[in-house]
Amino acid sequence: MDDKSRTGGLDVFRLIAAFLVVTIHTSPLASFSPEADFLLTRIVARLAVPFFFMVTGQFVLSGYLTGKTRDFTAVGRFLKKILLLYGGCVILYLPVGIYAGHYQEVTPLSLVRTLFFEGTFYHLWYFPALLLGTLLLCGARRFFSLRGLLVLSAGLYLLGLLGDSYWGLTAQVPGVSTVYEWGFSIFGYTRNGLFMAPLFLLLGVWMGRRKTASPVKAAAGFLLSLALMTAEGFILRAFALQRHDSMYLLLPVSAAFLYALLLSWKKSPCRLVRTASTWIYLLHPAVILLIRGGAKLTNTVWLLVDNSLVHFLAVSLLSGLLAFLLAAILAAFTRKPYQKDRAWIEMDRGALEHNVLVLRSLLPDRCALMPAVKANAYGHGAVQMARALNQMGVSAFCVACIAEGIALRKNGVKGKILILGYTHPQQFSLLRRYRLTQAVVDYDYALTLNGYGKPLAVEIAVDSGMHRLGERAEQMESLCRIAQMEHLRVKGAFTHLCTDDTQDPEGQEYTKAQADLFYRAVNELRSRGLPCPKVHLLASYGALNYPQLAGDYARIGIALYGVKSDEEDYDRSQADLKPVLSLKARVSCVRDLQPGEGMGYGLAFRAKDPTRIAALAIGYGDGLPRALSCGVGSVLLNGKRAPIIGRICMDQTVVDITGIPDVKAGDVAVVIGRSADEYRSAYEIAREAGTITNEILSRLGTRLPRLLV
Repeated sequence: MDDKSRTGGLDVFRLIAAFLVVTIHTSPLASFSPEADFLLTRIVARLAVPFFFMVTGQFVLSGYLTGKTRDFTAVGRFLKKILLLYGGCVILYLPVGIYAGHYQEVTPLSLVRTLFFEGTFYHLWYFPALLLGTLLLCGARRFFSLRGLLVLSAGLYLLGLLGDSYWGLTAQVPGVSTVYEWGFSIFGYTRNGLFMAPLFLLLGVWMGRRKTASPVKAAAGFLLSLALMTAEGFILRAFALQRHDSMYLLLPVSAAFLYALLLSWKKSPCRLVRTASTWIYLLHPAVILLIRGGAKLTNTVWLLVDNSLVHFLAVSLLSGLLAFLLAAILAAFTRKPYQKDRAWIEMDRGALEHNVLVLRSLLPDRCALMPAVKANAYGHGAVQMARALNQMGVSAFCVACIAEGIALRKNGVKGKILILGYTHPQQFSLLRRYRLTQAVVDYDYALTLNGYGKPLAVEIAVDSGMHRLGERAEQMESLCRIAQMEHLRVKGAFTHLCTDDTQDPEGQEYTKAQADLFYRAVNELRSRGLPCPKVHLLASYGALNYPQLAGDYARIGIALYGVKSDEEDYDRSQADLKPVLSLKARVSCVRDLQPGEGMGYGLAFRAKDPTRIAALAIGYGDGLPRALSCGVGSVLLNGKRAPIIGRICMDQTVVDITGIPDVKAGDVAVVIGRSADEYRSAYEIAREAGTITNEILSRLGTRLPRLLV
């Protein structure tokens, strides 16, 4: 699932939908009210299977059907998986089917009907329907546009509807009814992969592409459409028009609104629930047989079978217990590859939350955090950091480029995302698609943005003295013309302070002059009635040294992660910030060198005495600076410092562990972070490498797994 922040609601409803399928096969209210049971099992529960199809459409078929990829590999893997699952279920339920006398007359036509349309047991029809519907859409995609596919699948659904809930009308039309009767000899019901599945698979693709709907509107739409579908179902029942009752005219509408409502639910995904719901669907018919058999043996048929509600509860409880047990067992055997197998980054969520609270306490109440998550959140992992910050109430972020903003949106990050740098005109459509706010870097760029001809959310960059990006604060007429441009939706203005990290009088004076110039420009815009809702000028050092200058946001970068650019800044700081990131690597092997033996490229290290060394599974390919080679840098092992010897390689680093006992392959070396009572900071590495912490952290490699702990 590519949009994981919106999948939690889907996972929860997968479980509900699985139990709704159980209601269809147990009729829990039949002992009390046939009308209530019809409402539950023949109307409400009919949303379950379309929902399952829609999930597949969104997360399996979307890329192929929308043209984002022409590689069929992922879809092919899915089809193979479903085929294997279907085959396993056929084998599982074959003895039951034979015992029930389902396969007494086996003919080529009956085999086609059973295997490709109806399934070998009553609930297994879903799998051939899923396979056939997927193949039909993917095959038709070569000849139809996405809109054409929608028309095709809607037409097939209407044809299926005439052979399902509206059969009573179709049967009255000579010739047409004959064609349908012939069709029923092949596929039994129109509730199959030819007539039903394609439309809902395509609806899933469509819903996954839409921006998140308002929960209130989605809920209202769902309730209204469900009420209309209920009326439709009872009218059809009253006139005895239904040959079957799986398809309604209002069913696609209700399913779409329900799906929109679930996508608007901000809930984390749950793989265990997702897997368990599948097992409930697969196992509940077997559980029904077990409970009926057990009831006969214990003379409790009157309770466990005849009482429809107790029967449903018993089937649901046992199916649920078995399903979650199997899901837990499978999870234990199918875990992702161990993420701490080589080298990795750990981010301390507690430290991040602490830093958020500290920084908020320094700023005025009106000033919200706008974390800078550019450069992969200074190496910490932009998606992980932004999603965690979302959960902490942060709803605005800034990035350097459009690719960073899109990556956040695709991973479900909510709120405002401001692009601080340049975006090429060819990508302006993506600004709208992913709801990104673009910085106006100068007047000419504003003209280019406005020339796109469609509304774009922007913030005006004001050059107050850094002379890097932005329209000069003194050019008020240009700033006013930007704010008046037809297609620019100005959401605010910002500037960047260039001496806010210094405490000398000259730096303080320049910072205050920048702030005065910026606020004069903002006030002038507002006095002319031009839009400028939100303003911001403080970054990390500005927030720490000049909180009184705060606007509506503070673009906190390196400080949010508990680090400053160098040790002097750290020593001067009064803010109690905690480092978020630790960098660790495994010991690959341990060996001994004899006096005079050399090691590594160029034999840059040569042992003078008996030396014990350890190779670590990390190198400059992971962002470890090569400048730390040959004794400049060190790591921590078992709470002691181990100097780096020889040249750091792309994937390996060797350290001297002479005098550090009990080091063995698989042990964890700490490159940044704590080991027992020792701590090695990013400041040390930056000092040894002759740079600043910002560079050290932001250059940590993308192949390092980032784990939020």
